[in-house]
Amino acid sequence: MSSTLPSSISQSDVAVTETPRKSSRRKTSHLKLVPPTRELREHLRQRCNEVAAKLDHSRPLTKDEMESVARQLLELEGQSEGYVGWIMVMLSSAFYHDQIAATPPSRRLFLLPHCLKHAEGCPADYDEFGMNCKKCGACSIADFRTVAEEMGYKVLVAEGSPVVLKIIVSGYVDAIVGVACLNVLEKAIDKILLAGIPCMAVPLLSSDCRNTSVDEDWVSEMIMTLKQPAEPTAPMTRSYVHLLRAANNLFQPETFDRLVPRVRGNLKLDHSQANPIEGIDPIAATEALALDFVGKGGKYSRPFITLATYDALKGGTATLPDGAKVVEAFSDSVLRAAISIEMFHKASLVHDDIEDDDVFRYGRPTMHRQFGLPTAINVGDYMIGMGYRLVSRDAAELGSDVAADILDLLASSHLRLSEGQGAELLWRDAREKRLSPLDALKVYALKTAPAFEAALLTGARLAGKFDELHEPLRLFSRNIGVAFQIINDLNDWQGDGNNKLSSGGDVLGGRPTVLLALALAALSPAEQVELLSLVEHTDSKSDQQRLQRVEELYRKAEVFEQARRLIDKHQQRAIEAAQSVSNAPLQQLLRYLVDTVLERSESPAPVLVDIGFKGLPITAK
Repeated sequence: MSSTLPSSISQSDVAVTETPRKSSRRKTSHLKLVPPTRELREHLRQRCNEVAAKLDHSRPLTKDEMESVARQLLELEGQSEGYVGWIMVMLSSAFYHDQIAATPPSRRLFLLPHCLKHAEGCPADYDEFGMNCKKCGACSIADFRTVAEEMGYKVLVAEGSPVVLKIIVSGYVDAIVGVACLNVLEKAIDKILLAGIPCMAVPLLSSDCRNTSVDEDWVSEMIMTLKQPAEPTAPMTRSYVHLLRAANNLFQPETFDRLVPRVRGNLKLDHSQANPIEGIDPIAATEALALDFVGKGGKYSRPFITLATYDALKGGTATLPDGAKVVEAFSDSVLRAAISIEMFHKASLVHDDIEDDDVFRYGRPTMHRQFGLPTAINVGDYMIGMGYRLVSRDAAELGSDVAADILDLLASSHLRLSEGQGAELLWRDAREKRLSPLDALKVYALKTAPAFEAALLTGARLAGKFDELHEPLRLFSRNIGVAFQIINDLNDWQGDGNNKLSSGGDVLGGRPTVLLALALAALSPAEQVELLSLVEHTDSKSDQQRLQRVEELYRKAEVFEQARRLIDKHQQRAIEAAQSVSNAPLQQLLRYLVDTVLERSESPAPVLVDIGFKGLPITAK
């Protein structure tokens, strides 16, 4: 593949180290110890209460900031760093105590783990929402659940779960209290705390997952001391929950149908049928398929980015406690512009699934597998046209200059995305399959970065702040996009539960990845030839044998470690681009996006920072 692809990616973007070495990334299992005695747990919990009272409550702490405070507290107390995870849970619980106390119990979700049940003889069954606990009196789950339900809590007995954030975003509850092991709570910190969602937890005394135990009086205290809603004594923490809900609400039937009215009749697909479009007017079928696909799934992160950028540049008032009223005042033209970003994204997914011949998307058969290749191509094209129309039709309300600028940047992003995808397709069809790491990163910058750039710059232009932000937001988007794509490469070896479900799809599909490029750069000539034969499937091995051998070669070349270091490099560059933005709410949003978009299964090395803590000398190390 030529190294002259149009991109600002340079050799410095791919340089990791002179020779492969072990990454600075660390495992976190040794940081999830529970203080062994009740006396020590009580003492450390009290210290966490004292420390949390002195923290700045106006914004949520990042995970790095929380870890920095936890480590220094343990150092002052002369305790092991193994308690870092436990201390972080205690700190966050104390940090949000007053805000949860101000939340009515009916607006709180109480989470309980299934592993508190007795492993033998438990009569409870599981349903789609978790364990359908029977009040048999055999374990503490029933006791806690009974008390919480009597107070009005919504109760969920489940295993850790992404469903929690979905429940929050859907608007059913405003705060979370719960019990979980430190393994589960570590993931919750990434997803829940970063969004500024109030939460408290009591950690299990072990992560054994069978007949475990908890400080039961702490759980009862957590439920009962918050019985009566009270005014918070600390400032309310800014939260993205109202903006997350707004982005999600755009695609709920009532709002979606109002903002994107159907011009071919109010036809909805019935997915209980083998052929959901059977009997539908053929002219109306394309619109029905397109709008159904847009609303059927996904995180709607791109519309959130557009709305949150717009709000940040308007003062960030939607992140305040009365943010719901601020979001309600967003004009329909702003909301439709956010929807347009999702239209383009969903169109790219339909076309990408065709080009990769993927089988599943959002847990269902892909569009071309279910309705045929020609129909899928056409539906993708239809969504592109609809995306542009959602902006052009609002030119009078937006202003002709604003609409023209947004359409231009959307077109630019669309062209670059197609160039990146085209480069990948040409590589797959080429006779020469060699690929340099630099070429792979150029493709990534073209394929992935434009979506983030379009979402950010559309929000900025809607807010009237464009020229001065254009370059830093492009730089941010390029680096977060590249890092995001490399994370996807790594996730491909674990299977992607949100989308494509199977592992090793990139190898089996013959797609160019930075993993392949790094391996080709590190292996011996003979091993390079073998790897290329495996990718091209010119050998006689089964799919399972191919994947096993490719993984062996990747591990020999230390590809996974190098890829993680590349993620670290581009993540740091994204952070630096965020720091160059002078608008404080926007800078905070960009940092939030780094922490959430670049979520990884393994934790990066900690970043110790000064967060202005009063009373405990926290300094950068």
